[in-house]
Amino acid sequence: MRPDLVVFDNDGVLVDSEPIANAVLAGLLTSYGIPTTTEEAIHDYMGGSLGRVRELNRARHGRELPADFEDAYHAGIFARFPTEIRPVAGAAELLDALTAAGVPFCVASSGTHERIRLTHDATGLRGHFTDARIFSSQDVARGKPAPDLFLHAAEKMGAVPARCVVIEDSPLGVAAARAAGMRVYGHAALTPAERLADADVVAGGLGEIRALLGV
Repeated sequence: MRPDLVVFDNDGVLVDSEPIANAVLAGLLTSYGIPTTTEEAIHDYMGGSLGRVRELNRARHGRELPADFEDAYHAGIFARFPTEIRPVAGAAELLDALTAAGVPFCVASSGTHERIRLTHDATGLRGHFTDARIFSSQDVARGKPAPDLFLHAAEKMGAVPARCVVIEDSPLGVAAARAAGMRVYGHAALTPAERLADADVVAGGLGEIRALLGV
């Protein structure tokens, strides 16, 4: 089935931001007295919102993160993204192919609108996405793994959920796509394939996903 809409997660699917972002997150949590490695941050938090980071630390450690946690996190990643971030291999080619084939696409990310735009500017992907094609967890009440963000994106793009394909690299995103009633392809780059086993298909790169989409 060629989908009516392809919904991309951003971090780790279009832009190779997760190693940077999780290093910043791990450093912050460690500085707050919650020792965390980059690998642990990737395992525990990747794909979720900063609100979820707060909730998990409250539940696990009985700790309330500082009021300026979000600001400190964004300052850390925004300082590094412009010079360190790169597009995921094959991202531009896949977006070009979808455009040529007339298949609509959008981004639905747990990141803020500012973060999404910054990563697209730094990786040369900005021209592929108008504001009307960018959706953030800021736009909905509940972030991933709830289906709200993907359902919101489909509604705004005029697509039926069952005719959408989501490209995701985190277990939280896969769960959100399935809860939304959408087909989901797991992008197993940073995330081990077994952690994406609930996806309809798990691929090792965007080249494989392009073949699955038939473009």
